[in-house]
Amino acid sequence: MGTNHNIKRYGEQWPSYRINQGLDILKQLKAWIIVSGGWAWHFMSPEDHTEYKHAHDHKDIDIFVHPKNVSKVMVILEKEEFKKVWTKYDHLPSNENFRRYEKIDWLETGKQIRVTIDFFESKTVDTITVNNWTLVEPKTLLSYYSNIHSSDKCWAVKAALLLIEKGESPIGSLLLSKNPLEKT
Repeated sequence: MGTNHNIKRYGEQWPSYRINQGLDILKQLKAWIIVSGGWAWHFMSPEDHTEYKHAHDHKDIDIFVHPKNVSKVMVILEKEEFKKVWTKYDHLPSNENFRRYEKIDWLETGKQIRVTIDFFESKTVDTITVNNWTLVEPKTLLSYYSNIHSSDKCWAVKAALLLIEKGESPIGSLLLSKNPLEKT
């Protein structure tokens, strides 16, 4: 579980290069993956939303891949120079066959950026389609914050919990990317 947020930092935004790097690889993998975690909330949010750091976690990219599509995804990751990275979770029993891939890119400014993909293999994930992206269904996604994902304090997770509790869909809701301290 994530630690409580420092509300003094609520206005901080993800740098555009972080979003662009994530979108670049996700677009290449789009046909064969199910997007999870912060990127799923990103795609459920209204288009052109502000990329607040506390709204969606973009530190890594969480994806589910059906076993029949693993080889297609692996070919793309290899072509894009992603490498397997060993983690403390690799030897734990898991239904999702977890693995992590990373690559280091260099920006034009000379700044180094690490792109991390947390890859879960699964035959059965409840999904929805939003703007041609296959995403983990919101209630299912929320259930992952007890074991797979850790940023349960992000605004999107908190907003989705409240909306679903009220019987409303979080998809397209402004609340998924809205600073909870802002007055409406």
